[in-house]
Amino acid sequence: MDQHGTGGHKAASASTDGPTTPGVAVEQGGYVLQEVSAPGVVGQAGQLSFTFSGLDGMPVTDFETEHEKDLHLIVVRSDGTQFRHVHPVMDPAGRWSLPWQWKAAGTYRIFADIKPGGSTAGMTLTRTVDVAGTFDPEALAPVTTDEIDGFQVSLNGDLSAGSSSALTVIVTRDGKPVTSLEPYLAAYGHLVALRDGDLAYLHVHPEGAEPVKGEVSGPDVQFATTAPTPGRYYLYFDFQVDAQVHSARFVLDTTGPAQTIPDRNTGADSNVDDGHSGH
Repeated sequence: MDQHGTGGHKAASASTDGPTTPGVAVEQGGYVLQEVSAPGVVGQAGQLSFTFSGLDGMPVTDFETEHEKDLHLIVVRSDGTQFRHVHPVMDPAGRWSLPWQWKAAGTYRIFADIKPGGSTAGMTLTRTVDVAGTFDPEALAPVTTDEIDGFQVSLNGDLSAGSSSALTVIVTRDGKPVTSLEPYLAAYGHLVALRDGDLAYLHVHPEGAEPVKGEVSGPDVQFATTAPTPGRYYLYFDFQVDAQVHSARFVLDTTGPAQTIPDRNTGADSNVDDGHSGH
């Protein structure tokens, strides 16, 4: 997906020795997301924690801030449900953690968006975590509307494979346009997309200039998007109103045939859009 359309924020290119599509590997460019520690059963209070090792095998403690945070963490169950976008805190030894409790059993994917200090590009590393209990997966059919915390959120537009297309998210409440969308992580909204099947990770930001602190917007937020391959995608839209962050979920199938697009690293043709990493 095309991303970082917010003024001044450019998408970081994937390193030449990393995966073409982000969110499918524990390692990129010598950086490794080490084993994730988390509660093993539903309802157990504890911590979610992990470290990153660098080229020397030691824990990484130096990270560059991107969209107001040194780390963006996405957690989602393998069926596309139970989505969370959170920001752990790092201790001096390089261990990231935050209080954690699972609401449902299943296998979860952990996506860590980082840019280690001195690296030339951001990256998205991933691991899986199994949570014991009865797993009742949901079959997610295409849907372009969601209701969350009293807000009605709709998604307009098509998702094209291999070519850019426009998606517009519209937020209303009680049938009235919401014009009080606040800047959240340097944007009026964030959109994460996960490809059904392997949960390949894509992240986009709104078109237009970066918002100024104190300004509000709405009811619509526009994104320029490109799906790397045909198929079904789970999309999650984060927005903030009255200092509270809300997440709406959509499911879209791509339209039209896949188009061959150049690989920016090798110059060869590819059906996968590379370089989609980071916030």
